[in-house]
Amino acid sequence: MINLSLMGLFIPTFLFVSITPGLCMTLALTVGISQGVRRALWMMGGELLGVALVAMAAVLGVSALLLGMPGLLTAFKWLGGAYLGYLALQMWQSKGKLAIPEPGQAQQSSRRELFMQGFITAVSNPKGWAFHMALLPPFIDASLPFWPQLTVLLAIILLLEFASLLLYASGGKALRVLFMQEGNARLMNRIAAALMFGVGIWLVLS
Repeated sequence: MINLSLMGLFIPTFLFVSITPGLCMTLALTVGISQGVRRALWMMGGELLGVALVAMAAVLGVSALLLGMPGLLTAFKWLGGAYLGYLALQMWQSKGKLAIPEPGQAQQSSRRELFMQGFITAVSNPKGWAFHMALLPPFIDASLPFWPQLTVLLAIILLLEFASLLLYASGGKALRVLFMQEGNARLMNRIAAALMFGVGIWLVLS
């Protein structure tokens, strides 16, 4: 059972939040550029798993504990930022599994690496923790069963998040096609690397 009036407010609120540019959306754009939409789906899977865990933890109060332990949260941020920085360096040099291959070269990408990119970015984003902790609990009606409501809210969040990620990744693919028509693989790698590095810096400083 759910409160339909609360759902009427919840959907537009989270739609606006999901589609607003942020860490995960920038990452989706970057992976869309370097890998294309189909490969970006693996990153989206990791990101959606991370968002689901963060949302559940926020409602259950775990986020309050983590936000009260800045050392642990900082460690997550630095590890995630260092990982994204390492990937950005490889892409800048047109090396590694995420780089766009030069014409005639086979592209080799790790699905696990893409998945972990999305997951790490989602769970180490402090703004995501704070946002879910602040906005999710008010949409839980205490007079109704808890778990059915949480299940519906999570389903809506993940659906909206997936649609937004897909939109950004598709935009990245469009940029990829535009540049690859001119054979500018190295230029495209460097643009994607700059975006990836920016995500890493943003993660560390946020």
